[in-house]
Amino acid sequence: MVNHGPPHSTSVNRRHFVGTSAGLAAAGVATMACGKDAGPESRQAADANNSIIKPGATILFQGDSITDAGRSRDEAATPNAQPALGDGYAWLAAAALLVDRPNDNLKIFNRGISGNKVYQLAERWDAEALELEPDVLSILIGVNDIWHTLNGAYDGTVEKYEADYNSLIKRTKEAIPDVKLVICEPFVLRCGAVNDTWFPEFDKYRAAAKRVAQEAGAVFVPFHKMFERASKIAPPARWAKDGVHPSPDGASLMAHLWRQCVVGTAT
Repeated sequence: MVNHGPPHSTSVNRRHFVGTSAGLAAAGVATMACGKDAGPESRQAADANNSIIKPGATILFQGDSITDAGRSRDEAATPNAQPALGDGYAWLAAAALLVDRPNDNLKIFNRGISGNKVYQLAERWDAEALELEPDVLSILIGVNDIWHTLNGAYDGTVEKYEADYNSLIKRTKEAIPDVKLVICEPFVLRCGAVNDTWFPEFDKYRAAAKRVAQEAGAVFVPFHKMFERASKIAPPARWAKDGVHPSPDGASLMAHLWRQCVVGTAT
């Protein structure tokens, strides 16, 4: 399969993940407000007992290379398999869920593809999202929708991004009325491939993703704001050397915040 984006960073080291996640969470970096309607920033995550992830749930991660993270296509149909989940935040979040809830028969899949934009998700949505009938669908998309306009490979706009995203969500809810949606904030860090030419346009994509979440009643995961906090503690390159693809430290923070927002707790 053709890889349309830069290669993902090195595989996540489990010991490094545990130390980084605990230390940065204690510093407040990966502890942020998140809510089911992406409402006021002061709103905290729901209690774990009210988690949208119920026993027996099928959970699907979708997106671009940040979600893909080198996942195995050959094992994609096998739930909960590390090669199928990749080496990034999706695997770390899934692994923690499976450890915390060993008797809940959760089935977790990853269908992220490097280089994807929203319209490319739509092109493969039936086979790689709707047919899986997920109970919980988590989407992180947006960085390529702007990045590829900056390098001249795509003529999209933030208006197209938002319209395509809303159309995708509408299609999903029509096919799976009871699906619980998670919309993740696209993020970049000011290092590597990311410079001032990305801004303020990139902030419009972040705002668009939040509006999509609000309109859908989805859980919103504020990744960009989290990395802004993290970059005050350590240089941006620690979290994503090229400014886009998270390092092991960055992936561990993402997994922690995702669980905080979606599950209601993360330790």
